[in-house]
Amino acid sequence: MTSEIQIRKCTTLPDFHRCVEIQRAVWGESDLETEPYTTFVVVNQTGGQVLGAFDGPTMVGFTMALVGVRGTAPYLHSHMTGVLPEYRDRKIGRSLKLFQREEALSRDIRLIEWTFDPLETRNAHFNLNRLGAIVRTYIPNFYGVTTSPLHRNLPTDRLLAEWHLDSPRVIAAINNLTPDPTEAPAVIHIPSFVGAGLARPAPAIRFTLGRSKPGPYK
Repeated sequence: MTSEIQIRKCTTLPDFHRCVEIQRAVWGESDLETEPYTTFVVVNQTGGQVLGAFDGPTMVGFTMALVGVRGTAPYLHSHMTGVLPEYRDRKIGRSLKLFQREEALSRDIRLIEWTFDPLETRNAHFNLNRLGAIVRTYIPNFYGVTTSPLHRNLPTDRLLAEWHLDSPRVIAAINNLTPDPTEAPAVIHIPSFVGAGLARPAPAIRFTLGRSKPGPYK
């Protein structure tokens, strides 16, 4: 491992094939549920984002976002962000998200959305407290029950993160100008069967919630 991780756009077929390799290593899903390299090709061609984190010449993480339109305003839906297990806890995910933000703003795209598991408290802390995203939508069983071991054969209920890229909240969060919460305004009870990995203490989470509503998804 080198100490310096570089983030750049992925534009070549070898890049896209490597994204698939990392996807398999991170999610471990069946072939049917694994995005093929051609999906990354199309995302790159149609205004989305495929961004890679590189340790020297080797890609060790990526993020992929599809372009969407709400009303007349374009936005990005960040579908996947994954980092190889041996490279975690090195702030590579944060670097990918910050590069993603800058690239979107350079095209006058001011909103990025993604879904996340509300039971993954460390991820929720990162999304809401460290990136400054907000949540207003709860989606029951978004992907259905998948083959990924990460999903533990449970329904894939998700919260929809909204990352308003140039909002005061986001600017403060990404510049570490918001204090750590001293107490959580609400308590989330995580069932013991969910997994020992989720039973570790996690930082307090500040939820910015509007009215919860099911999204236009199956």
